[in-house]
Amino acid sequence: MNTSAVTRLVAGRELKVKLRDKTFVFSTLFFLLFAVGATALPAIFGGGPSSVAVADESLAPKLREAGLKVRVVADPERLVRDGDVDAAVVAGPQVLALTDAPGDVVRALSTEPEVRLLDPDAVEPVVGFLVAFVFAMVFFFTSLTFGLQIAQSITEEKQTRMVEILVAAVPVRALLAGKVLAGGILALAQVALIALVTIVGAQLTDGGSDLLPVLAPALVWFVPFFVFGFVMLAALWAAVGALVNRQEDIGGASTPVQLVVMLPFFAVIFLRDNALVMTIMSYVPFSSPTAMPVRLFDGDAAGWEPFVSLAVLAISAAVTLAAGARLYEGSLLRTNGRTSWASAWRDREMQRL
Repeated sequence: MNTSAVTRLVAGRELKVKLRDKTFVFSTLFFLLFAVGATALPAIFGGGPSSVAVADESLAPKLREAGLKVRVVADPERLVRDGDVDAAVVAGPQVLALTDAPGDVVRALSTEPEVRLLDPDAVEPVVGFLVAFVFAMVFFFTSLTFGLQIAQSITEEKQTRMVEILVAAVPVRALLAGKVLAGGILALAQVALIALVTIVGAQLTDGGSDLLPVLAPALVWFVPFFVFGFVMLAALWAAVGALVNRQEDIGGASTPVQLVVMLPFFAVIFLRDNALVMTIMSYVPFSSPTAMPVRLFDGDAAGWEPFVSLAVLAISAAVTLAAGARLYEGSLLRTNGRTSWASAWRDREMQRL
């Protein structure tokens, strides 16, 4: 059996195990429910347009053009007091309501001045912040969650001495490649499900259909950036899992990896208005998976920039994968306590000699 076949075999085994894992299933359902709640529920429970009663039928067309539900009756005030409508328009004109002033009715009756936008393509600050937050959160949590699962799987195999049997039958690098491949497939599938639910939910919200065409290019670029970024971090998480012999030691050994995941997460969110910092981060491998899509959404990146940034990330992922494989091989069969990064690197070199 060749290496690619062994890799597929290992990946298939990991996929079967994870798909039966309750933690994975519940986390996926949680993210899907979160996506539904953030997009669809406000539109479903928002209450719809206000209803307004009028006695003068000439006012009805103007109110209907504003998207309001209009009822023409002889006594509009009575309908407001009975709670049958949200507001009423009587002679004056005067707007009647029970407790809160109906802003949409007032705006429909008002004469608005002409507005000329000097920068019509600019992204609203709130929308820009939310998009940056979502990109950063998705990459942060998926890479952290699935990376940690890869490390735990490797440590569990070491702790039960199962790894000795696996290494006797499977090449070490094929074992590593299978685990990274399975984790990447699951992570990408989860992200795709969340994106699909979010897109469907956005169609139900006001302005969602206008946002999607602007967001689409950034989403398309986010996929390859996510894949290469995840592979890069997964290799490091695999090395972390091989360095320790107990699940309890993963937290301490994974501190450097957690830092390179957490720092870009907070930097992209809080420094997105700093053009220079965002430009630099879009070429740094650990932050480019989120920084470059955010710059593309904001319209701050030139057409050639995502290609260069992705190339830098792909090369970095290949180098990191090779380094992670070396650390993985140098520490996988060591069961006499926690192995340092330097010792794992040195032991692999001694094995080659």
